Amino acid sequence: MHSKYTFSNLLKSSLFTLVLSSTTLLAEEGASGHYLPGSISSFIDSGPEEGGWILRLNYLNYQGSVSAPLPFSNKLVANVDAKTNALALSVLWSPKLDYDFKDFHWAVTATIPVLNMDISGDVAGLSRGGDRTALGDIVFSPLFVNYDGFRDSDIDINFRVNIYAPTGSYDVNRLINNGKNFWTVEPTLGFVYLGKENGREASLYFGVDYNWENPDTNYKSGTQIHFDGTLAQHFPFMGGLGGAGVTGYWYDQVTGDSGSGATFGEFKAEAAGVGPVLSWVDKTGKYVGEIKYLKDYHNEKRPESDIVWFKIVSKF
Repeated sequence: MHSKYTFSNLLKSSLFTLVLSSTTLLAEEGASGHYLPGSISSFIDSGPEEGGWILRLNYLNYQGSVSAPLPFSNKLVANVDAKTNALALSVLWSPKLDYDFKDFHWAVTATIPVLNMDISGDVAGLSRGGDRTALGDIVFSPLFVNYDGFRDSDIDINFRVNIYAPTGSYDVNRLINNGKNFWTVEPTLGFVYLGKENGREASLYFGVDYNWENPDTNYKSGTQIHFDGTLAQHFPFMGGLGGAGVTGYWYDQVTGDSGSGATFGEFKAEAAGVGPVLSWVDKTGKYVGEIKYLKDYHNEKRPESDIVWFKIVSKF
């Protein structure tokens, strides 16, 4: 592989992901959690290795359905059919610091999402539904650390703490809410192998979501753990670097829902999905694009979903 496009240079321009918020995805209250499958799963989701600014445009298309009743606010809703189109802008800033631990790089991030949601379902035997476009829950991370001291072994390690703020549009009497109305803290640890010579990628991210109680419903969604990963082959393409592979996720709600508002039970969920992923990096390493598709093959107490991600990243 031409040295101009070595994967050590690609790692130096590795970027980041912040998670969009949606109320249509998993069990818990509102049949969802803040975690979104595939949002942090590949080499471009690693942390920055030098100071500067990064902008990222995220697009999400989600479609899910489930016949079994799930808790939405203070009611059970059956035969749920949910569609979401989300657009979000992520901003990352990494200061250029002169200190002894030169292999560690710190950054702060924020993501502002806007969601169009279309949901229908049966409440008390009657069909209800509609669509709504509004601000979602803003995500920020005051701690995003990348360690790139393993250059010779093609390994990159990163750690971040994402915080989801209840800024999205919410009304306890609505079936469709663009925000969750509670805080979530999500520490995530990532390991990325990207071979400089062979172009092979093996990425794995592990996260835990700790949820606060919804003050309007007295409903506390349980804690979730999740793994996201990617296996891909990278190669010279159109003057830059192309990539093709497979991506997947596994999710488990390890504690049940609780609080005085959780009158319908624990609703502990499990899910897993897999699908293809394509990426491209320009020759300067400043522009990255990725598209992926995830199809659920295992679901318990959550909608069966199809998810498409499209991400464009610019570094300056």
